[in-house]
Amino acid sequence: MSAPERASGKRHIVFVVAGLGAGGAERVISVISTAWATRGWRVTILAFDDPNDPIYHVFDPAVTIVRRGLPAGRGPLRSLLTQGRRIWAIRRRLAQMQPDVVVSFLTKINVLTLLATIGTRHRVIVSERNNPHAQRASPAWNALLVRLYPRAQAVIMQTKASISCVPIKARARMRVIHNPIFMASSSGATDLPVLTSVGRLTHQKGFDLLIAAFSAVARLHPAWTLRIWGEGEMRGALERQIADLGLAYRIDLPGTSRTPGAWVQQASAMVLSSRYEGFPNVLGEAMAAGLPVIAFDCDFGPSEMITHGIDGLLVSTGDVGAMAHALDQLMSDRTLRNRLGTAARAAASRFAPEKIIAQWDALIEDVMLR
Repeated sequence: MSAPERASGKRHIVFVVAGLGAGGAERVISVISTAWATRGWRVTILAFDDPNDPIYHVFDPAVTIVRRGLPAGRGPLRSLLTQGRRIWAIRRRLAQMQPDVVVSFLTKINVLTLLATIGTRHRVIVSERNNPHAQRASPAWNALLVRLYPRAQAVIMQTKASISCVPIKARARMRVIHNPIFMASSSGATDLPVLTSVGRLTHQKGFDLLIAAFSAVARLHPAWTLRIWGEGEMRGALERQIADLGLAYRIDLPGTSRTPGAWVQQASAMVLSSRYEGFPNVLGEAMAAGLPVIAFDCDFGPSEMITHGIDGLLVSTGDVGAMAHALDQLMSDRTLRNRLGTAARAAASRFAPEKIIAQWDALIEDVMLR
């Protein structure tokens, strides 16, 4: 970027991310990058997925997307070689572009970006989007994380509770910035007796617990169905669990929603059954749409988004019996659903994109001054 452009307040920001699929981090990047590109900033996204892979979220045409086609390798040796190639790709691209600020997303990409910028003058912001203590990362990644995070100009966490995940030496540079959540133009709640849940079909998301809880009260509410949106490695196991319970006609696994957020228009309530989280976007989207919500009170996120009994219901993490009771309570009481949904929509306004983007703006300017 030229000196006149810098003097005018325009910036060149490079985002580094694993891929551009349907994840929450990708959604946040699409919102922030589009806002910055719209105001005339130069924005580049460096991703490692295949150039032919579909891009799930919408990006402004002014955003430059570079996809290196370096997906994570299988097996220790291939994985090591791939990570080395990724580090070299990051270092070479940043040397060519000379951005004002580099923003990386997710633990492994954060580590690679910090390694790639050793010995350079690049300003790096790293953004953690999950619970590093609960993720299945190898000891080597965690050791690198502890050593490298203090090198970042800023460490972004999504909740106050997640501060404990940041190494002590890096906490002085830590910022808590929630995810941006768009407010729906109208309530997403329907009269259809449908419970919905959304996320990758993985152990983290706890759909096996949700299915068990629903099965415990399904006979009490014969009109209700459970719809779980998403794809992942646990599809087969979940399908077998549903079949063993004899609930194939009551529980649906339709795959990934074709349009981001479209699932809110097909539900009367939303359930988050995660064993752990960072900041669950889908919970915020449901609340913003006016859906009544139930969530396991897992680390991290739900307790900072929901006030129990006011704008949603919180359940002890992993407690299938308590979740079944909460489902029964919500399915039984339309007045309760309406009250919680109305309050949830009001509570979600604090995550409005303009408020979150303003926090990112302030962070970029702060980092530029250092």
